[in-house]
Amino acid sequence: MEQRKNLRLPVKFRSSFSSVGMVGGEGRVADLSTRGCRIESSIDVQPGASLEVQIKTIIEDKPPIQIQSAIVRWSREQQFGLEFEVITPTEWAHLQDTVKQIELEPYQRDRQAAELRESS
Repeated sequence: MEQRKNLRLPVKFRSSFSSVGMVGGEGRVADLSTRGCRIESSIDVQPGASLEVQIKTIIEDKPPIQIQSAIVRWSREQQFGLEFEVITPTEWAHLQDTVKQIELEPYQRDRQAAELRESS
């Protein structure tokens, strides 16, 4: 089995996806990295399909992340894996910032809890 190059982080973001004349729909991004994601959806997509994807994050009221082209690498049981292929530099920076914030989130919560305990 192939090893992932980037750690995928668990998230619960809404998404929409489409492919010219082939498929379109909505789903939920269940994990995310800077190179790809897993989407849970009742829409059947086929491996090899190229999709345009919009990821609606809930971080700091930022606009959705727009992926111009993502390749479906696998599909099973109402979920599929995507590898991001084409993304503009602006959207790439937005994706990197989002992933970095998700990575820091547990540490920030732990630090805030420790600070509260110390101030009590």
